[in-house]
Amino acid sequence: MAIFYNLLIGLFGAFIGVLPPGLINMYAAKISMKEGRKRGFLFSIGVCITVMIQTYVALIFARYIGQHPEIVSLLQKVALGIFISLTIYFIFIAKDTRIQIRDHGENSKKNRFFLGIFIAMLNLLPLPYWMYLSITFNTFGAFSFSQPALILAVIAAGIGTFSSLALYVQFFRPKEDSRKLKLNMNYVIGIITAIISAITLLKIIKHM
Repeated sequence: MAIFYNLLIGLFGAFIGVLPPGLINMYAAKISMKEGRKRGFLFSIGVCITVMIQTYVALIFARYIGQHPEIVSLLQKVALGIFISLTIYFIFIAKDTRIQIRDHGENSKKNRFFLGIFIAMLNLLPLPYWMYLSITFNTFGAFSFSQPALILAVIAAGIGTFSSLALYVQFFRPKEDSRKLKLNMNYVIGIITAIISAITLLKIIKHM
């Protein structure tokens, strides 16, 4: 049953985490629009490879932390600092997502695949995201850190990520001038990290 929970959490956790429009999604949609869906899917596969590696690293750290409950309190404080920093970054520093996305490199299949890997490497959110998610569900007995279950969660995260990006590749068509987008999605991400920061702070205060 725990393996089934890992499958669901990995699949839907990744799908929901990637679904809100952002830099990676906009790249996938724009490549699909300008160069065809095939290259959009190649870009998405590159993204998924990086996300799966990031997820595996995050879950390994989360498993170690779960075996050493004495450092959970320290982790919560570190996580609070990370999420507050991310909130400040996305609201006040990050580039406005309404600004037009520039093309990088030649329009070759190989370049689009490696571009997906590179762009995903710039996004470090999966690391704290999966650590927080897995530890939270583990406390309720709904996530297993056994090696087979962990690998299954990583594979499911890759499938969930690809499924979310595939929606953008298949259906979403951004305007040529992306300044027409009415909402800066970095503000949305900033609000989400602010909410997580508040929840984490309440947990720290509760255990003081």
